[in-house]
Order: sequence, then C-alpha cells, then structure tokens
Amino acid sequence: MPDQSVAVRLRGLRKSFGPVEAVAGVDLEIADGEFFAMLGPSGSGKTTVLRMIAGFESPTAGSVELGGRDVTRLAPFERDVNTVFQDYALFPHMSVLDNVEYGLRVKKVGRAERRERATAALRSVRLEGFERRGPAQLSGGQRQRVALARALVNRPRVLLLDEPLGALDLKLREEMQVELKELQREVGITFLFVTHDQEEALTMSDRIAVFDRGRIEQVGTPAEVYERPSTPFVAGFVGTSNLISGEAAKAVLGRDGTFSVRPEKLRLALDADAPVGADEHGAIGTVAEVVYAGAATRFVVDLDAGGRLMVLQQNRDVSSMEVTELRGARVRLVWNRRHEFAIVP
Repeated sequence: MPDQSVAVRLRGLRKSFGPVEAVAGVDLEIADGEFFAMLGPSGSGKTTVLRMIAGFESPTAGSVELGGRDVTRLAPFERDVNTVFQDYALFPHMSVLDNVEYGLRVKKVGRAERRERATAALRSVRLEGFERRGPAQLSGGQRQRVALARALVNRPRVLLLDEPLGALDLKLREEMQVELKELQREVGITFLFVTHDQEEALTMSDRIAVFDRGRIEQVGTPAEVYERPSTPFVAGFVGTSNLISGEAAKAVLGRDGTFSVRPEKLRLALDADAPVGADEHGAIGTVAEVVYAGAATRFVVDLDAGGRLMVLQQNRDVSSMEVTELRGARVRLVWNRRHEFAIVP
C-alpha cells in the first residue's frame, strides 16, 4: 500500500551530463501538505532535482516517487504535479481567464466545470475581477499570481516552484513571500520551492534542504538550519556566520575544532576589560571596519587571538556618525556559550 503521507520520495537520485555529475546521490522525503524549500547556489543541483521530479529530466540513477507511486519513467503529463517558472510563461494573446483555463481545456474538461474551477483558482489568489485582462495589463506580482492559479486549477498533489519570485523587485518579492505562504496554508497542497535566496527559504518554508555540488548538506526546519548548521558550507551560505578555529578556538574557547556563532548573538563592549559571565565567552580585538545599514550596524573585529568576527548591533540610540567613529577602537566581544556550536568539517 503506497504511503500517502509522503508526497515526494527521492531515492539515490543522480543525474550526469556527460562527465559532469549535476546531482550526486540525493535521498529525500517531503511530507504531504508541506512547504519545502530546496536552497543552494547556482550549479548546486537543486533545479535539476526539481526537473527530475517534474519529469523534464530523466535520472541517470535512482527513483522518484509521488504519493508512494514510482513515476521515474513517466512523462510529465502523467505525473500529479504542476510547475511554476520564473518567467511565468503566460500566453500573451489570451485573457487571464483563458490562461488559467488552458490546462483544463487540454484535458478536455467541460466548459462549465472549466469556468467554475478557473474562477475559483483566481479567487484563491485574490484576482477576482481580472478575468478579462491580458497579461500585458498586469503588474509583475499579478502575473505571478495568474501563473499560480493556472497551476492550482489542475489540483496537483505537488506544486513545483522554480525561483518564481526572482524577477520581482525587493518590496514586491517580500509581499509575495507572505502571500505564497498564506496561499499554501489555504489550499493545503505540497509546495516544493527552489531558490538561491536564503531569506526567502527561511521566511516561507516548513523545512529546507541545503544543496551544494549536487548533494544535500543539511535538511531541517529554518530554525535548525540557521541556528545549528551542520557543515561549514551551511554556516557560511545560510545567513552570516562567524567561524572560530585553530589557535583562536584554543585561546578563546579553550578547545580544538571549528565553532560557529551568529553575528547577532555577539555583544560588543566598548571597554576591552568588560567582565565576562560564568556562562559566557569573551574575546578582545580591534574594530577593523564599520558598516552602517540604517536599522543596524555591522562591526568587523580583528581578534587578538587571531581570526575575524562580525557583530550585528541594532541602532537603537546611535547615529551613523557615532558608530563610524568606533573604527579602530579596542573592544571585547561577549556571547553566551549556548550560542556557539561545533561544525563538522
């Protein structure tokens, strides 16, 4: 009996393009109704994995299951998935309603049912009243929602989203992040979202798989991946992380290995002799650079023990002139020991 609680299961998935191994053995399970993100830099293999799930690429080895059914060798139209691309691929000569109805027309769904389902899909993405407009009459965010409605109207088990917000400006992208998450909760469909944007993945996902060089480095909730990165790559790619290793780790932490602490967990004391609590670690250094960013300031501090740490401090009571004057100052960085964690090489 197929396991219906697992929407997507990948087993030993590999894909080679000649001598290049784009996907080097991926095992992954995505639960039914989950908002799951595949995050990684360009060339990490995440989009190739998405295309193999959709059926646009055939695996060199391994299998793809949807709802417990092996679909590895099935054509895209035989799989219970739909894909939303970054460029939306709307038909410019068709109205919004006709664009949304198109997939149902191909499946020979009756006119009345087709109209009813397309209207409901547009309502779900809050585009009532836009049925007769053409794509050229819509904003970028509205075109993105039409593309979503066109995918949702087919009622797929899994909706695949290939960097669908990449073409939007920052403000609109942030608005659409919230809308997409709300929409996923409303419709209850499994969303599999590919992105290279760390903030996007952290903001929207129930869980994240971090990809690098065709492999998954870590899978976990946004909090787990951000707060407890399991490899140096994850620590460096997801947000900003400070790595303390070698002689600096011995001098500051009293132990060997590589350790990470996030910039916002550090406290910058302007007195280099400031006390350190029993449950804290401290390190003395010199402010090498100050980057004022409005709401916060980033301080780059060269440690006396070796290495360089970044501190993120909210600008509650200081101005840009005041913080930039700290360049060259002798300071002590202090952090709670529970915010440092070992990184496996």
